[in-house]
Amino acid sequence: MFDLASEIMATLRNNKLRTALTGFAVSWGIFLLIVLLSVSRGLVNGMESMFGQRDTETVSIRGGYAQKAYKGLKENRRVYLLDGDLDVLASQNANVLSEVTAQISNDTAKVTSGKDYLTDGYRGVYPSEARSQGVKIIKGRFINQNDINQKRRVAVMHEESAKTLFGDKDPIGQLVKISDLSFTVVGTYEQEWRRDVFIPYSTARSMSGGSDRVNNITVKLKDVSTLEESNSAEKDFRSTLGRQHTFAEDDRGALWIWNRFSDYLTTSTAMGAIGMAVWIIGLLTMLSGIVGVSNIMFVSVRERTHEIGIRRAIGAKPRSILRQIILESVAITTIFGYVGIVLGMLVSEGIGLLVGEGNSPIKDPTVDISIAIQVTVVLIIAGALAGLFPAMKSLKIKPVEALRDE
Repeated sequence: MFDLASEIMATLRNNKLRTALTGFAVSWGIFLLIVLLSVSRGLVNGMESMFGQRDTETVSIRGGYAQKAYKGLKENRRVYLLDGDLDVLASQNANVLSEVTAQISNDTAKVTSGKDYLTDGYRGVYPSEARSQGVKIIKGRFINQNDINQKRRVAVMHEESAKTLFGDKDPIGQLVKISDLSFTVVGTYEQEWRRDVFIPYSTARSMSGGSDRVNNITVKLKDVSTLEESNSAEKDFRSTLGRQHTFAEDDRGALWIWNRFSDYLTTSTAMGAIGMAVWIIGLLTMLSGIVGVSNIMFVSVRERTHEIGIRRAIGAKPRSILRQIILESVAITTIFGYVGIVLGMLVSEGIGLLVGEGNSPIKDPTVDISIAIQVTVVLIIAGALAGLFPAMKSLKIKPVEALRDE
């Protein structure tokens, strides 16, 4: 084995320029494959981070404008969702939903403390809102069911809002006034794009002045696993509310519906397609380098015809010749392939540093050991295939003709 390795290295050293140029093509193909795989992995991580912070099996519904005249009612009329719609949806769609909640908002209410005030208003919510909106609690807690049942005057606010109102003081347990009513701060949270002050839904309902309107309804799905089932459940919700508020089932403007589960399934499918496309593009790019390796091995076999003839004449078995040619090809592919792997991993680390922890859709675009193993297997197989055909040609060389060849 040592002699075989020495022969392979000697062959590579004797053809430095040719080996280097062919190796560059292999390195470049592997480098692009690693970078593309790291970026696609970053996109998948970004998607998982975005969806992982919130419930994906939910459907959010808001009232809109009925665009069609229906049962004597004019077009372009406002559709308001009501508190009673929660029970209607739950009773008529029990087969596809496990929970239905609502939100009440007041965007004009001031939230004040002795130091400063906020103009963000408030949101009356259920406990599930934290998971639904990807709210991460920093201190204290979120709204719980006891707050709902007892209509407690408690509030949860963004950590930046808490700093505005209380400075460096611990906000937990502090009092704020919302619409001239005192509330106790029980928690702070962080979220990239929200600054809402959350209070219990039941408390917000009692502050609504007798109105039974809600801003949006959130339905948590159950026993739904495919895109077809998700879209069918969405259609059922639209039909139920259409009967309740008298608008046509096919009137898309009457309700604004955000089906997170359908979005999740569609995005997951797209990410899988991107991953497959990356492998195909990377392998096709690497193919040019593999063809170069195969060509160089054909040239090597032609140049060594005399040598191969002598080895055959003195009793070398065909498989030993075959093994040497294939291993030379694998050596070229693997050595330069690993150069591409190292450079690609360095670039992927650089991309990770550039995107950081901000709002970029790419999260942690690094290549793990599993991908390195997969690429290594691809390299070995590709190198073996690149050397197989030249090796087969070498076996067709007759010793007598090879000895006459100069």
